[in-house]
Amino acid sequence: MAVKIKLKRLGMIRNPQYRIVIADSRTKRDGRAIEEIGLYHPKENPSRIEVDSDRAAYWLGVGAQPTEPVLKLLKLTGDWQKFKGEPAPAPLLVAEPKADRHAVYEAAAKEALSLEAATTPKKSTRKAAPKADEAPKAEEAPKAEEAAAETPAEPTAAAEEKPEGEA
Repeated sequence: MAVKIKLKRLGMIRNPQYRIVIADSRTKRDGRAIEEIGLYHPKENPSRIEVDSDRAAYWLGVGAQPTEPVLKLLKLTGDWQKFKGEPAPAPLLVAEPKADRHAVYEAAAKEALSLEAATTPKKSTRKAAPKADEAPKAEEAPKAEEAAAETPAEPTAAAEEKPEGEA
């Protein structure tokens, strides 16, 4: 029986996700597999490639032939070089682990609470915009203060003059 290492397609339209499987060469692309040894998700950034190296080495040693796409994946992960006895390639890029959803929510909630405390309360509309009746009174008040300041100065001078005239 001829055994192949090939990709089994899963996923939806425009979102391919593959399993790296060991299958008989006469089976369909998505048919029955002998064993699943890895994953390949090309749409993720960077692409997600996971291969069980021990099982891949075993099946390559037994004589399973990888298809062209699988051969490229095995070269990227370094399993093909390990099987052939060649030097290993540069390590793959690995996506950063996603943040815990609960921790992200807690951080956002704390930030929202700190923003509410930092904002100033709204001023009432009465104090912000003076009424039309109050505006002239405000202008008259400085004039009245100026007149009051001038009036006491004159009587003091007149009061001082009177005693001099009497004396």
